[in-house]
Amino acid sequence: MNQFNKDIIAALSSDKDITLNEVLRRQIEVAANQFLQNELTSVLGYEPHTRIDRSKDDVNYRNGTYTRTIDTEYGEINLTIPRDRLNKFRNALFPPYVRRTDGLEEMVIKMYSKGVTTREIADMVERMYGHYYSPTTVSNITKRTEHLVEEFHERKFKYSQYVCVFLDATYIPLRRGTVEREAVNVAIGIRSDGGKEVLDYSIAPTENGAAWSELLQRLRARGIKDIQLFIADGLVGLQSAIEANYPQAKFQRCWVHAERNLLGYVRKNDRREIITDFKAIRQAENLQDAKERLAAFSAKWESSYKRRIKNLVQMEDLFTFFSFPTAIRQTIYSTNLIESFNKSLKKMVRRKEQFPNEGALDRFIMTQVMEYNDKFENRAHRGFKDCHDTLDSMF
Repeated sequence: MNQFNKDIIAALSSDKDITLNEVLRRQIEVAANQFLQNELTSVLGYEPHTRIDRSKDDVNYRNGTYTRTIDTEYGEINLTIPRDRLNKFRNALFPPYVRRTDGLEEMVIKMYSKGVTTREIADMVERMYGHYYSPTTVSNITKRTEHLVEEFHERKFKYSQYVCVFLDATYIPLRRGTVEREAVNVAIGIRSDGGKEVLDYSIAPTENGAAWSELLQRLRARGIKDIQLFIADGLVGLQSAIEANYPQAKFQRCWVHAERNLLGYVRKNDRREIITDFKAIRQAENLQDAKERLAAFSAKWESSYKRRIKNLVQMEDLFTFFSFPTAIRQTIYSTNLIESFNKSLKKMVRRKEQFPNEGALDRFIMTQVMEYNDKFENRAHRGFKDCHDTLDSMF
């Protein structure tokens, strides 16, 4: 049995009302203060109470103390930090200005990333660890991720080629004087080996072609040179932004968006039948079969919905996904993949109600992006592994 265990047993035996958590807090406090004294002794090169000649200018010696408190997972500990005359002592255990141990800060950031509000986190920390954190203090802890946000938006990409990139926006409440829902533009890419990641995102008052063009410019400038396919809805200006930055890339208009738009112009009694017929087009074996099914669809419904059917017939970018291997068509015919990410993002946001500024929103999104990329960057998405070589040959 070591001395630490003996001290714990002695403390518990002498005070029946004391908790194990408090015993550990006291032991950590004693050990930390002893460590600080030992550190200074190492710097000075002699033990306390050793007689030295203090008349020489280059002689260093102990020169008082100052106090600090540190919040740990076991509670607040009080430190007596020693000083030296020549100010050479820099303790390695507790860097300047740190008021909490990393374990507690990591827990705060983790809870924040799960959608827990700063007020709820503050209350939870007080109940769990016995010391009060204001919501402002919790918010300041989350600012530790600011450098990660900057690094993410400026990082150079490891890969220069992506088979497909999904583009979509979601709207989140943000305060700029007043609270309004602003667009978070997100780009998710999949490589030929099936690994996928959030490439970048941006925050803007609205979703528009200019904002997308700026995001795509950043992707190219940071190393993504070749993208085979973009999948998105039919936002005005988006295709022009793609053509300006990746002129060689193909474009796939989202079938799910096309279905939703079609439903908005169809009578309720016709909806089930017309959508069943429309879905059958994209389920064709090949492009020729799909075009034949579209012709039959047009002949059946044109008399009832002439203008809407005419618009669908003219949307050639609905069929782009037939240019790619069958194994991945189920993934690339729509923006379902990226909409799933955005839905998850909004679910986490819902409890927060609003973000006080753009920086707070940026930091929160960053925590979600890191979790997503850690999970999927090196995991092959369904179907891509089956046609890896074919996809590679397309570049």
